[in-house]
Amino acid sequence: MQSEPRLLSHAELADWGYSSRRRRELIANGMLVPLRRGLFAVGDEWERASPEMRIVARARALAAASEEPPVFSHETAGAVHGAALYRASATRVHAIVSEGRPGAAGGVVRHRGELPDGDVVVVDDIRCTSLERTVADMARTATFESAVTVGDAALRMRCTPEPHEYDHDTAEEFRATALEIARRSAHGVSAAQRVLRFADGRAQLPGESISRIRLAELGFRRPQLQVAVPSARNGRMYYVDFGLGDVRALGEFDGRIKYEDGRLLVDRTPDEVFDDEKQREDWIRGVTGLPLVRWGWTDIRTAAKLGARLAAFGIHPPG
Repeated sequence: MQSEPRLLSHAELADWGYSSRRRRELIANGMLVPLRRGLFAVGDEWERASPEMRIVARARALAAASEEPPVFSHETAGAVHGAALYRASATRVHAIVSEGRPGAAGGVVRHRGELPDGDVVVVDDIRCTSLERTVADMARTATFESAVTVGDAALRMRCTPEPHEYDHDTAEEFRATALEIARRSAHGVSAAQRVLRFADGRAQLPGESISRIRLAELGFRRPQLQVAVPSARNGRMYYVDFGLGDVRALGEFDGRIKYEDGRLLVDRTPDEVFDDEKQREDWIRGVTGLPLVRWGWTDIRTAAKLGARLAAFGIHPPG
């Protein structure tokens, strides 16, 4: 799991003997990244950090620099809760402020409104909207892709007590609560209903969330997610991302994480991981008798691109 970049204050750097001139040099060569007046991130940590971790660092810097810590919302709250985001801006943060609060800090998207106490939580010392409120706000105001990605992540956090287990009752309760929150607003309720109907916590990556959207745009019926296939090892299962029951095919999103993630490369080279994947796929095809197609980020930029990828394997939307 990626870590959040550390924050260093002007005072800390001064205590370590860094003069104003030296600090300017470190900023110029990228060794320090200014986030707020008097607050910096360590350059190499910033470069390694994910967009979500950069957002959290910016939120923490703004909170530290504010007389009254703001309540972060929308995609910023999603990042604070630990959700992976889709095309999120790592240069700004979102916060909800009261109608009478003046002024606007640079790099902050301000949303006016009042927050009931139950809509505010503290996560790792950062004040933000609750997970339900975050999903409701995203569902009302964000793009469908961004909102579904956060909705999927939130349901995954709440409704998967164990890997490959999914609590449908808890998922329905979460949807109902988020929709009730969305209905407090005069705008975006229809959009929120659409997002919450579509969201599914069994999607494990943003790429899987976007893949489902593209499949729906192409005209495929709702796919089965995390399809279990008995493996060669007794009692063990393989899980496939998508079961396209209407055309009798299987699909998987491949963001190349499994070939690059250090956690999955312990005692194995990328080539060994790739070979294991090939053997797994051969087994799944043999056991199910179904074609299995992989696609990646470039294939889900548009529905047409994913459609072309599937058509190359003889898979077409029904009808």
